[in-house]
Amino acid sequence: MSEGKKMTSSRRHHLKSLMLQIAANWIEQEKKDIEAAKEAYMAENCPPPDLSGDQNALMELCKKLSQAIDKIDEARYDAEAKVQKSDTEIDDLKLKVVELAGVKKPALKKVRMSADAMLQALLGGKHKVTMDLRANLKQVKKEVKEEGTEAVGDWRKNIEDKADRKKMFETS
Repeated sequence: MSEGKKMTSSRRHHLKSLMLQIAANWIEQEKKDIEAAKEAYMAENCPPPDLSGDQNALMELCKKLSQAIDKIDEARYDAEAKVQKSDTEIDDLKLKVVELAGVKKPALKKVRMSADAMLQALLGGKHKVTMDLRANLKQVKKEVKEEGTEAVGDWRKNIEDKADRKKMFETS
């Protein structure tokens, strides 16, 4: 459609309903075709049994049908076993291919996440664990030395102070 011509909503709804009707008719026709194909197949491969006759003939017919069912069940079971065996072989071969190729580890991405957010992601939203690491630290007070300009100039006094400190650590 060109840009200038726009379809009205009533026209759009009318076309949409027509398309849905056509699709519904096609689905109905497909169902009828499938049903007809089933009937043709059954008529060709499974003719209606001849039920006229005495009881012995009917018993014989039942035995034949039972034997045919048993053969079909055995064939179906064998086919299922083959499929299952081939599926397991395919799975084993897939595992071998993965082992031979090796597992490539993806490059790790930097994630900015706090310790609390990590714990919440690992443990789930139910657990309320806080990792305030700063709260667990010991408080240390700094010693403030008040040394005048005289102490800086007297180097002998500084050496004696250091010697006293050394003795303090050696005695304890």
